[in-house]
Amino acid sequence: MRGRDAGRGARSSLLLALALDALGEPPAGVHPVVWMGSFLNGARGRWRATTPAGRFAEGGAWWGLGAALSTGAGLLAGHLPGGWITRGAFLKPLLARRALFGAVGEVHAALAAGDLPGARRLLAWHLVSRETGELSAAEVAGVCIESLAENLSDSVVAPLLMFRAGGLPLAALYRYANTADAMWGYRTPDLEHSGKLAARADDLLNLAPARLTALCAVLAAPPAGLDAPGAWRMWRRDAPATPSPNAGHPMSAFAGALGVRLDKRGVYVLNAGGRAPGAADVPRALRLARWTVALATVALLLPTPRRGAA
Repeated sequence: MRGRDAGRGARSSLLLALALDALGEPPAGVHPVVWMGSFLNGARGRWRATTPAGRFAEGGAWWGLGAALSTGAGLLAGHLPGGWITRGAFLKPLLARRALFGAVGEVHAALAAGDLPGARRLLAWHLVSRETGELSAAEVAGVCIESLAENLSDSVVAPLLMFRAGGLPLAALYRYANTADAMWGYRTPDLEHSGKLAARADDLLNLAPARLTALCAVLAAPPAGLDAPGAWRMWRRDAPATPSPNAGHPMSAFAGALGVRLDKRGVYVLNAGGRAPGAADVPRALRLARWTVALATVALLLPTPRRGAA
């Protein structure tokens, strides 16, 4: 009975977190992801190693300290009074559905209005770290769709899946790992070795969420009025095309469902036979994203089998 009650509590917390997300983000001063970012920035400022091995060890040690602090904070929050309500409230800032959809909507509004410089600026401000100043309108639309698909996994499905699997401690650890990868996981001279553990940890933790997101995107294509067979074909064919072992899964499914070609210059092409994306494809991608979240939520609300059950 206790396990059944815990399962109901976890599902209630998940739904509450999604409902609270509609209200937007908490202030930066009390936002746990902002705290994680501050820790990571501060840690980087304390790096002193000069050799590849030393940098790897130093970056790994700091990453491990932050991981322990994040997991411990999640464990503490999970034992505060208030039960599933408290846990749902603490889960909310670990996901960012409204923020993601709002950012994509802003880029689309500028692109639809013919404000290409504004769309490029908003894309760089909200969604990507790559240089956007020379992107064409089609490329802006494509990058917007790519970022929506990838961040749908990273910022929505993954935190919910981690919470369902391991409560607030695992959800907090995931969010920390994802934030560390976003800040340290680059192949630049100063981060190639120091950020390697952060990048690998994020890859590992995103294996299941990325594939769940892609599967839900395929299943969401029919109610979204899009091409489910195309989503399935592109997912199975093009998911390995990206340098990341995970990002290609939701992105290729979105490319196939929308029938568009997603092309990062000199890096990868998803759905090479598709047409060039345009501003009108961004609302279609948002519709697919909403249906994908809905289906993923339903999947995560299903009761988990009890051990020893016949």
